[in-house]
Amino acid sequence: MTPKTTTAHVGDWIEARGLHGEPSRRGQIVELLGHDAHEHYRVRWDEQHESILYPADGIIITPQHARPAGRARR
Repeated sequence: MTPKTTTAHVGDWIEARGLHGEPSRRGQIVELLGHDAHEHYRVRWDEQHESILYPADGIIITPQHARPAGRARR
């Protein structure tokens, strides 16, 4: 098995699928933590708080330059 390499970068956007009818959460990666198979990120969510996020099912990472203009941060 090939080790996983980091594909996320500071400035990339995260969308976390909501659970059981809850809306998705959106935020921006502000710091890369860990490495290789243990990567995780400090994310500033659109609600203006930060948390540590470990990649998992239901997480979508979008490169900074590819975020649609209609989803601009407030």
